[in-house]
Amino acid sequence: MTIIDGKKLSEQIKTELAREVAAIRDSGGKVPHLAAVLVGEDPASQVYVRNKVRSCEEAGFKSTLVRKDVGITEVELLEVVNHLNDDDDIDGFIVQLPLPKHINEEHITLAIDPKKDVDGFHPVNFGRMALGLPTYLPATPFGIVTMLERYGVETAGKHAVVIGRSNIVGTPMAILLSRKGRVGDCTVTLVHSRTRNLPEFVRQADIIVAAIGKPEFVTADMVKEGAVVIDVGINRVDDPAAPRGFRLVGDVAYGEVAPKCSFITPVPGGVGPMTVMSLLMNTLKASKKEIYGA
Repeated sequence: MTIIDGKKLSEQIKTELAREVAAIRDSGGKVPHLAAVLVGEDPASQVYVRNKVRSCEEAGFKSTLVRKDVGITEVELLEVVNHLNDDDDIDGFIVQLPLPKHINEEHITLAIDPKKDVDGFHPVNFGRMALGLPTYLPATPFGIVTMLERYGVETAGKHAVVIGRSNIVGTPMAILLSRKGRVGDCTVTLVHSRTRNLPEFVRQADIIVAAIGKPEFVTADMVKEGAVVIDVGINRVDDPAAPRGFRLVGDVAYGEVAPKCSFITPVPGGVGPMTVMSLLMNTLKASKKEIYGA
């Protein structure tokens, strides 16, 4: 059984990015610039954005953090988005989700210029992904694809079962695993909360991507011997014995599932760190005009 160490791999990629950015700077080129918009004081969002800013600095990127009060109106936030769209120095930006309930997240996503949508959420970039065209892949699926590739996991001809159908992880992951490519050529089954006899489908999988948001949902009896398990979930569960009164677990019951796997990602330290690195890789592409040109 091989543990896919997302933390170690993300540090390796960060070093590679830093080396490339240093070469760009030394040759007088433009240093990649990533901006993040954070609305309100959501603790998880603050931690995530802080990690993004720190990773930017460590990789030699420029970074800008735009903080806005939770009371900002949708119109005011759209003005922030439009300003970032028009700022030629900023190569890509993200608006951290979730947003306050009085703001329509779809309206904000649609307002982001696809050329700067390094989160890969805009319908234009999603459509390009579905068609197999060059695009900014959604950060978490991009991270997973990179992990599978870097660890040499064979995917061609395999049966992949994706648990969860969100537009951020499950649906794009199913598309990416099914299309032609180094990490792809799978037969894909997408299951979700309404799937009947869900465990039966999962038991057939050579590759499982668990992104359903339920703590330790995937148990050993749902996994066949030698399966590859990618755990996207990160859930906080109460644990009086833990120093902070809680612990983080994935959507997979790691302790009982891991011995049956050929490859598995841990939580924490698996997919999470690679999501941040994917954002930086997309920003570098935006800076180099790789997707949409000048």
